[in-house]
Amino acid sequence: MLIKFQRTLLIAMLTLLAALVMPVSAVRASVEVEPLSTPELQARYQVLIEEMRCPKCQNQNLAGSDSMVATDLRREIRRLLEEGFSDQEINEYMVARYGDFVLYRPPLQRNTMALWLAPGIFAALGLLTLIVIVVRSRGGRGGRQNDESDELSVEEQQRLARLLNTGEQGGSKTND
Repeated sequence: MLIKFQRTLLIAMLTLLAALVMPVSAVRASVEVEPLSTPELQARYQVLIEEMRCPKCQNQNLAGSDSMVATDLRREIRRLLEEGFSDQEINEYMVARYGDFVLYRPPLQRNTMALWLAPGIFAALGLLTLIVIVVRSRGGRGGRQNDESDELSVEEQQRLARLLNTGEQGGSKTND
């Protein structure tokens, strides 16, 4: 009976500990909700944090990241907005500190040319491949064969007969 009481007490203590720890982790993951001074600044802030990438998370924008770096960048964007910086000036400031990587849509430059042109090139190659496949299949050069080619020529029939005869002879020799 004492063992059952100790187990029950242990389970109760673990449950209480879990109940105390869960709210702390939920607070840690929350994003700041303090609004900016005007609704216009708040709207600009939302657009900016959606369009900028977290340098640590790499495939998350600042709005969706809960990393410390993203929190600092959001705070910095809020400060710049309140100080009267334009969206372009904020983008330039962030690019100067973190490079073009911080932008989800980097500008068209010599070093980002492949990022902008590759999707179009691959789409054109895929379309060209599809056209070639369709044209070949309609022209009879694809997977279809003519009815005339189903029959073996005289030479092919003789060769087949020789191969079958040697196979039967060879097979009967090994089975003897």
